[in-house]
Amino acid sequence: MTLSKNKQKYIRGLELKKNRRAEGVFLAEGPKLVEDLMGHYTCRCLVATPEWLATHRTATADDIVEVTAEELQRASLQKSPQDVLAVFAQPNEKPALDAPARQLCLALDGVQDPGNLGTIVRIADWFGIERIFCSTDTADAFSPKAVQATMGSIARVRVHYVDSLEMLVQSLPEGTPVCGTFLDGDNLYSNRLPRQGLLVMGNEGKGIGQAVGRLCTHRLRIPNYPAGRETSDSLNVAIATAVVCAEFRRQAAGY
Repeated sequence: MTLSKNKQKYIRGLELKKNRRAEGVFLAEGPKLVEDLMGHYTCRCLVATPEWLATHRTATADDIVEVTAEELQRASLQKSPQDVLAVFAQPNEKPALDAPARQLCLALDGVQDPGNLGTIVRIADWFGIERIFCSTDTADAFSPKAVQATMGSIARVRVHYVDSLEMLVQSLPEGTPVCGTFLDGDNLYSNRLPRQGLLVMGNEGKGIGQAVGRLCTHRLRIPNYPAGRETSDSLNVAIATAVVCAEFRRQAAGY
């Protein structure tokens, strides 16, 4: 099957959220990412060079299109596409809203940059965090840039969007820890951190919103070093997430 102009237009149109939402799909590009996602999501369309197809004969999709490198370039959103791209069905599962009562989960309050979001998904995967709850104004985890930034971790971390993080927190079983990062919080390393609960990370510029911030049972701060030294205003939200998750897991492991 050849790659028609309509198919090219369809694939490139998935850069837009409204098209991804209407079709219930997302785009992934490159051998490693596509191979990581195969088997986790239903592949609607697979577009690949003969060389890639020859070494992946068991790959399955509703539609498989063999293309030249030039044809792949015309369909791709990447400057230098490599061998394969795929359109996968987005997951459609009901979020387990009580999960923070049993395990450590992340919540993102207005994280805007899709690269930051994708990196946070990758960080969650590294630290064994299986669910991320996002406010509706958080970037789309299934945008091409976010998916690429996950480096395949979107296959193992479930990202849920909820109408209100405030309502999510209020619906949690009584006693569920809700931890947030604040510039005026308590030293992260001086606190005994819970093994389960909700860890909230805020917007790149504004931090955690007041409504959710008031509901946090643990207000945490990543201290700079040395104390009192003039430094930057804050850390990038993805870097901050990595630092905090590392300390949660260090304490849980008893190191």
